[in-house]
This record gives sequence, C-alpha cells and structure tokens, in this order.
Amino acid sequence: MNKSLLIKNISYLLTMDSAGRELKDCDIYIEGPEIKKIGKNLKVKAKRTINAENCVVIPGMVNTHHHLYQTLTRNLPAVQDAKLFDWLIYLYDIWKHVDEEAIRISAQVGLGELLLTGCTCSSDHLYLFPRKGSENFIDAEIEAARELGIRFTATRGSMSRGRSKGGLPPDEVVQKEDFILKDCERLVNKYHDRKKFAMTNVAMAPCSPFSVTTELLKLTAEMAEKWDVRMHTHLAETSDEDDYCKKVYKMRPLEYMESVGWLKNGRSWFAHSVFINEKEAEKMGKTKTGVAHCPCSNLRLGSGIAPIRMFLDKGVPVGLGVDGSASNDSSNMLSEARQAMLVSRVKAGVSSMPAREAFRLATKGGAEVLGRNDIGSIETGKAADIAVFDINKLDYAGSISDPIASLLFCGASQRTKYTIVNGEVLVEDGRLARIDELKLKEKADKAASKLYSKAGLK
Repeated sequence: MNKSLLIKNISYLLTMDSAGRELKDCDIYIEGPEIKKIGKNLKVKAKRTINAENCVVIPGMVNTHHHLYQTLTRNLPAVQDAKLFDWLIYLYDIWKHVDEEAIRISAQVGLGELLLTGCTCSSDHLYLFPRKGSENFIDAEIEAARELGIRFTATRGSMSRGRSKGGLPPDEVVQKEDFILKDCERLVNKYHDRKKFAMTNVAMAPCSPFSVTTELLKLTAEMAEKWDVRMHTHLAETSDEDDYCKKVYKMRPLEYMESVGWLKNGRSWFAHSVFINEKEAEKMGKTKTGVAHCPCSNLRLGSGIAPIRMFLDKGVPVGLGVDGSASNDSSNMLSEARQAMLVSRVKAGVSSMPAREAFRLATKGGAEVLGRNDIGSIETGKAADIAVFDINKLDYAGSISDPIASLLFCGASQRTKYTIVNGEVLVEDGRLARIDELKLKEKADKAASKLYSKAGLK
C-alpha cells in the first residue's frame, strides 16, 4: 500500500468543489499526494490517522503574491508611516545588501508562517539581484520551499531601469535584458514542472512599470508564450504609479501593459490592481487576466482598496496575496482572507464579501490565478492540500451557528492544528514539522542584524 492518510471525524468540511458542498461528520482518505475518498465512516486502512473532531477543514490556501526576502526588514521605524514610493526608495538601499544566505533564511521564515496559517501553495516575486553573489537567489528560495515541503511558484523578477535612467531602484540591483531572459530560461528548464501535482513552477515577473524598460516587458511576453509559462508584475497599486504611467508612457497602467502584449492568452496576473476602472476590469475579465489582491499591504501603505467585487462581477480571476513582509508585515494567510472580507465591505457594501467568498478567493481563486486546476478544492482526484483548524477553544465560544465562517469572524490565533501538502503533514499540533521554529527565528534575527549593519543602520 502506498503512503496513506485518513483524516477522520471531521466536524465541518468546506470543500470548495463546483457544487459548493459543506459536509459534517465526515472523513477524507488520502493515498500519496491525492485525495481518494470523501465520505462518512470510511472503511479504509491507512498508515496514519488524524482525528479532526471539533475541527473545521478547508482546502489549503494559495498565496499569489509575496516578497519573501522582506521578512528580514519588517517593521522598520523609518518607513512605518511611508507611502509606497518613499517606502521603496528607503528600503532599496537596505535590500541591495542581501546575500544568498539572507534569501534562504527569509524564504524559510515566510514560507513557514504561511504553512502555519493554512497556506499550502505560495508564489514569490523575487526581483532584487545585487551585482555580486545573486546568481542562485531563486534556486535558494526553491531549496527552502522543498525543505519545508510547501508547493511553490517561483517568479523570476527583474529590474532593468535604475535611478540613472529615471527608475526607482539603485543601479546596483538593475540587470540587462539579455541576462534576465537567459536566467529565466535557465530556471524554466531546470525547475518548471508541468505535471499534475507539481511542487515547483516558474513564472516570469518584471517588477513594475516604473522599474523595468518597455523592451523587457515586450520580450517577457514573447518568451512566456514560447516557453509556455505565466507572467506576473505589480500594477496600478498607487495613484503615484498611475500618474507616472500617464506622464512617462502617455497611458494608464493597464493600457500600457496591453500595449506590450500582456493582456492575451490568460497568462498574466497583476499584484494589487487598486486603480482599475470598470472598462478596464471588463477587459481583464474577457482576457482572463488575474489579480493578486493584497488588502493588508494596501492598507498598511495607504494605497487604497482594490475593487474586488467589481472584478468578480466582470469575471476577473482573483486570488489573495500576503505581499512582502515589509509592507504587511506578516505572512498570515488566514488573516489576509479576513482582511479581504472586511475591506470589501468598506469599498462596496457590507454584503459584497461574505466569508465563503473570501475563502473562495483564498483557495480556488488563487489556484485559478496561478493557472492550476489540481489544487484549491477538496475533491477526489485533487491534490491532498488541506488545512485543519481546531475551533474547540474559548475564542470560538458562541460561534456554533456557523463554525466555518467563525474562522474569519472569530479566533485569537490563525494557526492550524494540521497543514497537509501533497499528502504530507507539515504542521503538527500548530508547529512546523520539518524545522525548529525558534532556531529559525534566531537565524533570521542574526541575518537581519547583518543586513542592517551593511546598510549603515544602528
């Protein structure tokens, strides 16, 4: 018999399947990476059994936008109250000192946090490559993801327009277009897995309209088509970016991205998309251009609230992203889903984002944005990516009328009891199974101190 797992006595199960089923008092049987059976009192033998009594079980959540390296620069006083462009200008002069060790440790921290809060698949947008020692930054992230066991989409970011050419980043972290594309090709050939239940995918991800050249955006679209991979970038995040695009390119951000070939074939997804109008949303819906909604970061930087209800009504694929840990400053996926539920109510009315719609964004929506149909729901034949939350706690008292929604409306901790990825238990009783959390915290603090010292911070 293959490696097998039985999750039994599930009190409440949110499947996110096409029928929208919610089940009570049921079991899930898993063989290897795959869900084989779902039902009541399953008569099966498994090598391991988990008791999920008094638990809510949901599909593993999917994080569609992050900057893992930023876990080492959280909460810096100088930019706690800064808006995006000022925040970036200050932090670039710190980030330009990152090395491979910092990349690996920061990835372990961010991905570990995600697992602890029910995320089973994460993307990461790494666009910062100092001239020396950055050749294997993406490789180091992928190694960290594999060590922890999380499903991972590495997006090879890039910046090709430095300050000397009117961009925001320092010239020390800017690369030439031909070098960027060669490294993208290397990573796609080495790591991009197109098979069902793939643990590693690769996408191409120029940083933003204000940090890359028009030529790089065009070449990225051409190569993504040739290599059959997805594309990602920041877009329409702030009013400053809107003004920048109008001034420099004589176009609004989305119009500019369309002009360089990014709005076709459903390959693209954009982080933030706060400043998108109704006509643009219709175009995104028709072209299946996705959005990584990052409500915590957008609030933290005062950028605004993305029109998510409008996007959904226009058929735009929408997932959630925790964004970088210098603008969130956390990698808490359940908290992000709660925030998405709340901010939409301010933007579009109290009925615009029910709890289950927020869960859909966090699970099935994220899977669609990343171009995957093997994750995001609990169904037979899907990947065994599952989050188990214990609600037998004081902070859930009185919420028995809707235990599933209680995960977003109630609770003092967002940690899972178990997080399962590809049939492997990676969080056990609220702790990471493969890594010592306290030792990792110590390593991360040392790496952060080293980074601050290099940047001349006290």
